[in-house]
Amino acid sequence: MFFFTVCSAFGQEPVYGSNLEGFSYPFPVSYFSFESQRLSLHMAYMDVRPATPNGRTVVLFHGKNFCAATWEKTIKALVSGGYRVIAPDQIGFCKSDKPEGYHYSFQQLAENTLGLLKYVGVSQAIFVAHSTGGMVAVRAALASPADVQKLVLVDPIGLEDWKAKGVPWLSVDGWYRKEITNTADKIRTYEKNTYYAGQWKPEYEVWVQMLAGMYRGPGRERVAWASALLYDMIYTQPVMYEFGSLTMPTVVMIGDKDTTAIGKDLAPPELRGALGNYPVIARRAVQAMPDAQLVEFPELGHSPQIQDAAQFNAALLQALAPRSDIQPTIKMHQG
Repeated sequence: MFFFTVCSAFGQEPVYGSNLEGFSYPFPVSYFSFESQRLSLHMAYMDVRPATPNGRTVVLFHGKNFCAATWEKTIKALVSGGYRVIAPDQIGFCKSDKPEGYHYSFQQLAENTLGLLKYVGVSQAIFVAHSTGGMVAVRAALASPADVQKLVLVDPIGLEDWKAKGVPWLSVDGWYRKEITNTADKIRTYEKNTYYAGQWKPEYEVWVQMLAGMYRGPGRERVAWASALLYDMIYTQPVMYEFGSLTMPTVVMIGDKDTTAIGKDLAPPELRGALGNYPVIARRAVQAMPDAQLVEFPELGHSPQIQDAAQFNAALLQALAPRSDIQPTIKMHQG
């Protein structure tokens, strides 16, 4: 397959395949082949091993508009700390398959991930999950609690039930019509306002082009359709009502300036301001979890691991230590 670039005000803009062919990951990519829903599927993942192992493994769950590659700086910090890191692309995302007739559910994505861990020989691990990945990781942790040593949720969505709050339902066809019009400009504007709290750095552009490149490519309809199915899954399958069943130690890490809420733009004006209040909904979530603590980054948005990798990685490594001692510069609340 041939990949090329187009010119714009931002220079050369890449064109990628529907499985993100042409985009390079920071570490070698392998594939887990398995059967699911009468389909033969391929799930991309990175398995990065440290030079001096500490005997522990971290599994990274990416978010909706993210890929395993966006964990690059986190992976490097974890590997330097002795952790083995497994970073998959979920089915429907990035370098993994996007079957058009797949029934997406968080339970299914969780089962796929647990199957991958069995395939690579990991029986116990720490789950670190961002955004939509938080909903997948919660489902996986509930399905197989004995295999999860610790659960870390980074700006997880699903801390509130948007449907119950009054956000209007949108059909899969409606989501598809929104997604098929995706452009780099739309992605960049949204990410700047939500992921990075109104700030922008040139280093963020690679993640804009990672997504936009698939929407420029020959498989854009497949990418948009998968995205539409995934948005329907997110809206219709809340996990917040089962937080009380999480038995493992849990850390919720949030940027206080995060305002993410699926379907906020569809909600009535009087409702929009009440959605995505992360300092409030994160505290409520931690209180519902039996063994949890909340770490807050006061000046960061939805993607602290990208916006301020040094601060985030320091806090994460402390949170993963057997006796975590959060730095006083980071607000911490105990559940």
